[in-house]
Amino acid sequence: MTASPPRAPRADWKRNHELLLRAAREIVLRDGAEASLEEIARRAGIGSATLHRHFPSRYALLDEVFHNGIAELCTRAEHATTGLDSRAALVDWLADLAAYAAETRGVAEALAANRTTEEPPLGGCHGLIRDVADRLLDAATAAGTLRNAVDLDDLLTLTNAVSFAAGGDAVRARRVFMLAAAGL
Repeated sequence: MTASPPRAPRADWKRNHELLLRAAREIVLRDGAEASLEEIARRAGIGSATLHRHFPSRYALLDEVFHNGIAELCTRAEHATTGLDSRAALVDWLADLAAYAAETRGVAEALAANRTTEEPPLGGCHGLIRDVADRLLDAATAAGTLRNAVDLDDLLTLTNAVSFAAGGDAVRARRVFMLAAAGL
């Protein structure tokens, strides 16, 4: 007996999902990662049980809210590294990540919370960031352009800490990260 192909989501499921995401983007932009899930469901005109069927955890919702921006940032890394030495490519991309996380309310909190509470979904924001950062770090390490052996988790923790400290100011986040990176 052959397994039947997975069915496409029903139209009402897709509509509810989009309503929830639209409401979540607005509320997370205003309130950050700790936005009220009940308020998101209310704004979408959907019950909280439906929200939890679509998003089994706060992190799952936040991951989808931020996914497009993080994916675009990761794609830009591929293009931005052309012509740069491997260390500069790594540092520039991490500075961009710090700036993005500083100005996009809730990203830094969501990524920090995920490190201790949940396994990130395959292909989710955390995985995308780790993949790009790991490739850039490997290239810089192989080229011998980093002063010491640098741990990926330490770099991502530093990047996230800078974005927290910048208090929503992307320019400051970039500047502070570049200061810290001078020590690499």
